[in-house]
Amino acid sequence: MKIKKYSGELVEYDVSKLRNSLSKSGASPQAVEHIVAAIQPRLFNGIHTKDLYRMAFNYLKQRSSSLAARYSLKRALADLGPDGYFFEKWAARIFKHMGYQTVSGEHLTGHAVRHEIDIVGLKDGALMIAECKFRNTTEAKISVTTPMYFLSRFKDLEGKRFEYFGTAAIISASWLVTNAYLTKDAIAFSEYYQINVLSWDYPEGKNIKNRVDNAGLYPLTCLTSLNKTEKRTLLEAGCVLVKDLLANPDTLAELRLTASKERKVREEAEALVNYTAV
Repeated sequence: MKIKKYSGELVEYDVSKLRNSLSKSGASPQAVEHIVAAIQPRLFNGIHTKDLYRMAFNYLKQRSSSLAARYSLKRALADLGPDGYFFEKWAARIFKHMGYQTVSGEHLTGHAVRHEIDIVGLKDGALMIAECKFRNTTEAKISVTTPMYFLSRFKDLEGKRFEYFGTAAIISASWLVTNAYLTKDAIAFSEYYQINVLSWDYPEGKNIKNRVDNAGLYPLTCLTSLNKTEKRTLLEAGCVLVKDLLANPDTLAELRLTASKERKVREEAEALVNYTAV
């Protein structure tokens, strides 16, 4: 049986991929098999991946909102759009967890020209610059031209000294961050020229999915108990992570939710950030 990807390409349906994605959400082996069995009769040749995702998401949500939220992480990152502003804010929080002091949206003058830099980070007396590439679709890929272009910008800034957070330091490292996948050539180029990469599935063991699950760094858009308008209101109020909502509970008051819905949101948020990846 064939399934249709977002690109329109038809590929063979692989039930092991469905099982794997459900398992990564934290669902038990029994729950995974139950959902796979429930979905099987509803499949048909040419079914779209978004319909398959929606069915799996709904079955998970019936069991647990936090399971569904973890399952929807890739979609939640795409929901940080439509532009890349909130994705950059989210990426900066990832770097903060990694020990960096960060600032976003900087303009730096290199050896030759001036550059707009998404994130500048300071750690252990050295500066890094990060380029964030946001994509609205969950199956998007970043080609080799992106790290090529970023390398030229980094080379123009490499070795220059700037003052951040009261410290004068030299730019000596670069990061390419994306919620998309990278082509093999993009990975090979980045590895050869020592561009640090953080993408949906790379590097193995330290990719976005791993880092988010291990540290509870879920974007606010993961929450299934809020609608898009409510999420946007909270994002604009500075709540980029689910953790921010728990740290600043008064922010929820802006939404004027019913007591029962507010309780549901808090419970889902707590279950998410307290999740421990297996």
